[in-house]
Amino acid sequence: MNLILQGLATDRSTIERIAGMADAKRLIPLHSNAYRCEDVAWSPVLKEKIDAECFAAKLDGTFIESGRKLSDFKLVAMDMDSTLITIECIDEIADMQGLKPQVAEITEAAMRGEIEFRESLTRRVSLLKGLDASALQRVYDERLHLSPGAENMLNAIKAAGLKTLLVSGGFTFFTDRMKTRLGLDFTHSNVLEIVDGKLTGKVLGGIVDADEKKSTVERVCSELGITPEQAIVMGDGANDLKMMDISGMSVAFRAKPVVRAQADVALNFVGLDGILPLFE
Repeated sequence: MNLILQGLATDRSTIERIAGMADAKRLIPLHSNAYRCEDVAWSPVLKEKIDAECFAAKLDGTFIESGRKLSDFKLVAMDMDSTLITIECIDEIADMQGLKPQVAEITEAAMRGEIEFRESLTRRVSLLKGLDASALQRVYDERLHLSPGAENMLNAIKAAGLKTLLVSGGFTFFTDRMKTRLGLDFTHSNVLEIVDGKLTGKVLGGIVDADEKKSTVERVCSELGITPEQAIVMGDGANDLKMMDISGMSVAFRAKPVVRAQADVALNFVGLDGILPLFE
């Protein structure tokens, strides 16, 4: 096993101390703030201890089998809100109605897994009834920002020949624009009903919940002639766990504790391009 240590800033003595805890045979600098600790010890107890040390030092630590290559994978599937982008779109749309606190509270509960996603989305969208649809464009223009490292990550995975899927419990208004803007291969999300230029407070068709996200990853893998084991799946909330669970590598990005605990990789501090130093 290797242990990859990385952060927005790194202190060499801290890196060496954590590498020593893992009994690393070699310490290889990858770039100024990323190191590969090679041939390390591993056990569940040690991993838990190193995870705690890394978190306290604002480092991301990942145990990974040596020799893994990005080209071992064929697809990267990503959640959108709070993963590929920094905002929860529905919270920002609600802010146009003066309802952000109420909607954000439901969003957070759903992300933590305390409310079933279908119920939470139905409740949140109903609060948007009567809002002028132009609010969606305002959110896109004024508030939507890519997460740190997103473009670097996408450029690298495309160069390695991987396909991209954006699968979201958010809305097609935003995923369609992300697909065009970033050159993504596949997208799937919810459709907001709009009548006479206003939101009706309803979603058209089926809701993209955890099961639908999982099914979408499986469907796209089938279309590509690959298995889910050849997919990297990235997310941040409880709604992402089912699709992450079937992947060959699951990545929790700035995620809720329930998601971090179950993911293969947890990026709490570095950007989305923090997956790149994991590969040789």
